[in-house]
Amino acid sequence: QVQLVESGGGLVQAGGSLRLSCAVSGSIFSMFNMGWFRQAPGKEREFVARIGWNGGSPSYGDSVKGRFTISRDNTKNTVYLQMNSLKPEDTAVYYCAASKLTSFSYEYWGRGTQVTVSS
Repeated sequence: QVQLVESGGGLVQAGGSLRLSCAVSGSIFSMFNMGWFRQAPGKEREFVARIGWNGGSPSYGDSVKGRFTISRDNTKNTVYLQMNSLKPEDTAVYYCAASKLTSFSYEYWGRGTQVTVSS
């Protein structure tokens, strides 16, 4: 069974940085493209970033471009989200998700980690 566990969330002041991690177990990590999503209270889930199985083809949501960086370490079965220049509007629960290489959707999701940015 594939499991995803996020960590690294917390409270940070505007302008600060956080790095989220997502550890994947239960399958071969390099068989998945990985993504980060977020959901703020009362809002729909929003795409944040995506990275290919080999670390290629990173892409970002418009609201985080230039501030967030997604990366992965296939030797550690972990995907990261480096978040810089954080804004109060980045406050949300952040989820990582795994997509099989042959799929157009994300089949596996973590439980999320809370990120709160104070002004």
